[in-house]
Amino acid sequence: MSRKQRASPFPTASVFKLPLRISSASVRPAPSQPPRSEPASLLGLQIRALRKAALTSGGELAARAGVSRSMLSRVERGLASPSVETLERIAQGLGVSISQFFAARAPREIFFHVPAGRGLPLDRALTHARIRHELLGRLRSGDLNVMPCLVCVDAPFQTPEMVRHEGLKFIYVLGGSAQYRHGARQITVSPGDALLFDANVEHGIVATQDLPLRYLYAAFSLRD
Repeated sequence: MSRKQRASPFPTASVFKLPLRISSASVRPAPSQPPRSEPASLLGLQIRALRKAALTSGGELAARAGVSRSMLSRVERGLASPSVETLERIAQGLGVSISQFFAARAPREIFFHVPAGRGLPLDRALTHARIRHELLGRLRSGDLNVMPCLVCVDAPFQTPEMVRHEGLKFIYVLGGSAQYRHGARQITVSPGDALLFDANVEHGIVATQDLPLRYLYAAFSLRD
């Protein structure tokens, strides 16, 4: 007499599906971790901004600074409070001073207005007496110093006025013309001409041509 075959309690043909509410929850992103503190968040934003300005990736900066990529990421997101030694290594990797990390982020309402003819005359006793320099302002932002001036030459001269100093210099000629030298290069500058150069190299007016000569210059240097 044959026995009746019983169905298996574990069927293999059916497909098991998770409920929609469970499967949807499993792919939700984890909540982002809040910054450690407001100072840590501001510090991270400043480091990230400096890195972006230097066109440097996080991995490149981490390698230069000798810190892990994850540590740098946490610092930039304000999730970690790095030691002074770590900040110094990051600053060296960016080529900036550590003080740049703590520069005030709020815009400062510094505004200079110098009316025409009211620039501050500079003492040029060590240079040619017929060259007038009028200071149009002076501003410091972080480690950067900026000093714009108006230069006026009313009488001809043939004695070169050569100078050299730290930083960069930008010149824009307003009127007149002259022979200008930078190192071994000498050119004629006329209205509308612009120059930008390393001010560590000897430079200046060699001889005037059309008078009066007027030009603006801005000297940029880093704070010692």
